Amino acid sequence: MHHPGHGTAAPLSPLHLAVLLVLLACAAVHVLGVRRARRRNPVQGWSPWRSASFLAGLVLLGVALLPPLAPAAHTDFRGHMAQHMLVGMYAPLALVLAAPVTLLLRALPPRGARRVTAVLHSRPARVAAHPAVALVLSTGSLVPLYFTPLYDAAMAHPAGHALMGVHFLVSGCLFAHAVAGPDPAPGRPGVRARLVYLGVAIAAHALIAQALYGGFFVDVHAPVGQVQQGAEIMYYGGDVAELLLAGALVATWRPGRGRAAGGSAAGFTAWGTASRRSGTAC
Repeated sequence: MHHPGHGTAAPLSPLHLAVLLVLLACAAVHVLGVRRARRRNPVQGWSPWRSASFLAGLVLLGVALLPPLAPAAHTDFRGHMAQHMLVGMYAPLALVLAAPVTLLLRALPPRGARRVTAVLHSRPARVAAHPAVALVLSTGSLVPLYFTPLYDAAMAHPAGHALMGVHFLVSGCLFAHAVAGPDPAPGRPGVRARLVYLGVAIAAHALIAQALYGGFFVDVHAPVGQVQQGAEIMYYGGDVAELLLAGALVATWRPGRGRAAGGSAAGFTAWGTASRRSGTAC
């Protein structure tokens, strides 16, 4: 393998360059959306902390999907697990806390906002955003991934590895949104129920990490030392991410606002009604 000279950086591959361009495009779209939302509603504006959270999420994705971590994730189980933590847990939390749906509805014209609201009110969207479904898709999917030949099959093909990363990101965003997302979610359970789902996720994550470390029923073709160190990354890194998610959930708890499930649905309905009456998406 050719090693670049001292003081020089290896050029990005076409795939990594495409990832970088996509991340930069997402950042530019966010900035344009914030400018439009502020222009449409100067009084309400947009919190700079939300923008900082979104950009932090993109930075975390960049760390995970670009060199040096991205190439290591293909050949080293420890690199894979570090990438999994960033793409599936840390970046989704930062992206979700940026309230991207709220920004989208504020930036869109009334007709577009009504269409988005209708989609988010649809049954498939409500089912996908339920904490139980999000839990199965995120934490539950780790069981077939690491305890069947699925992991090795995915790692054997670039497309399989890419699909695995997309699954981590989407399922992680769904779970973060279902548990602690600031965007209104019709039919979302109350805070106590969401704490239970989060507790189940924490316990399941710990059990899977311990099984990986002990080699119980593991079907990952990698050196034992790599698997054990990857399991440690999963155990401790997952604990920190889930504590951050729990903190975000508690921060959104407003006991005086009534039943959380009903409050979410009512807030979402008021959202759409405001866009229809005033011509702006809340």
